[in-house]
Amino acid sequence: MTTAVPRARVDRKVRVIVFEDLQCSDCAAFRRILDETLLPRYGTNVEFEHRDFPLEKHAWARKAAIVARYFSEIDSKLGNAYRRYAMADLKTGDFDGRLVEFARIHSIDAQKTMAALDDPRLRRLVENDVQEGIVRGVTRTPTVFIDGEPFVETFSIEEISLAVDRALMEPE
Repeated sequence: MTTAVPRARVDRKVRVIVFEDLQCSDCAAFRRILDETLLPRYGTNVEFEHRDFPLEKHAWARKAAIVARYFSEIDSKLGNAYRRYAMADLKTGDFDGRLVEFARIHSIDAQKTMAALDDPRLRRLVENDVQEGIVRGVTRTPTVFIDGEPFVETFSIEEISLAVDRALMEPE
């Protein structure tokens, strides 16, 4: 299974796990930091792992997480593109219309895309992430774990960078 951010590989030293909600403004801000700063700076030394954690208060976050899994299975870059697309318009009242638009733009069958929302396997994958988050104590998004150290909801790029740098300096 391919996710928005790759799963752990044994040849990487530092592990960063990101729990996000695709309808969360703080997650959208962190996604920009991740894409623009963290991945370019640390991408070769740090393993970034994505987890879905759709909050109940967000009307379409769970559906977005499910369909993001669908797109990621087609192509991981497509999954990432959908996550960015979903976060670009957090207040949309027409989730289905925007989903069909994204599928059309990327030459993906809209009927198959809509059917993915009811795929029990994809739903289970998202639910597994939610359950993992609950076990780890996640209640807000984004929650980022850097080698186990949690950063919750609002934090600066400097705080995250310092934690990653510290983790990179620790002896194995």
